[in-house]
Amino acid sequence: FWFDKEAEEAATFYTSLFENSRVTSTQVLEDTTSGTTTTVNFELAGQPFTAFSSGPLFKFNSSFSLMVLCATREEVEILWQALSQDGKVLMKLDSYPFSDYYGCLEDRYGLNWQLVYTKEPIVQKIIPHLLFSNGDAGKAENAIKYYTEIFPNSVISHVEYCEPGTIENKEARVMFSSFNLSEMQFIAMDNAMNEDFSFNEAVSLMIVCENQSEMDDYWDKLSAVPEAEQCGWLKDAFGVSWQVVHENMDDLLSRGTKKQIDSVTQAFLNMKKLDSDELERVWKENE
Repeated sequence: FWFDKEAEEAATFYTSLFENSRVTSTQVLEDTTSGTTTTVNFELAGQPFTAFSSGPLFKFNSSFSLMVLCATREEVEILWQALSQDGKVLMKLDSYPFSDYYGCLEDRYGLNWQLVYTKEPIVQKIIPHLLFSNGDAGKAENAIKYYTEIFPNSVISHVEYCEPGTIENKEARVMFSSFNLSEMQFIAMDNAMNEDFSFNEAVSLMIVCENQSEMDDYWDKLSAVPEAEQCGWLKDAFGVSWQVVHENMDDLLSRGTKKQIDSVTQAFLNMKKLDSDELERVWKENE
């Protein structure tokens, strides 16, 4: 998640709301393209997330939200009260055809949340939700098919299609879909409304790789916008932003001396796709 200055504050707030949640590390990188950048790694209900304070370049919108599955109506109401404070209600808490108790909101930082009461067993508490809108409307089905082909242990579990004549946006095809990428659950749909927002770098999906070969493979399959390639970031053919990193990246930026961290930072700032061997070499060279 890309914040202006609020990454630490937001991570602390979010981790206070869910059981099995914590801030795992905080890193401050100086002299980046955004000035001083703070990176916060944290877990919500055991799921890993990362937040950046990197300036006001990107803003959250409804193209990405976090769907939270709640075992009781009371849990929905507690989370709603906390997350909606100083935020904005997008769909009020109520009964809907698709849920007995549901609400959608934008929190104080602009991040969108969907809170759902469910009677089904909860396997994954927080589910990333992708909404293909504007020029990306109609791309949801092709996107999830492509993603599930790329990642191992992936499957499309459910797809519902829009009924012709019942939607405003004629490009929309998928009303709802559920799929898993490497056993992590996602939800995606086309926006049935004509709304003027799209995916941007405010939210990206991070792929943590074991080696450079794996990084190269994901990069080659996903990157479709050359001008968006920077510092391990890419944008795919469907407008979604990704980060492709080596599993030792956090170590290189946290366990060394200031000289090592600064040197690695300057090295990756000059890269498009990250070169893990080169970053390791720079770290060792500055011991």
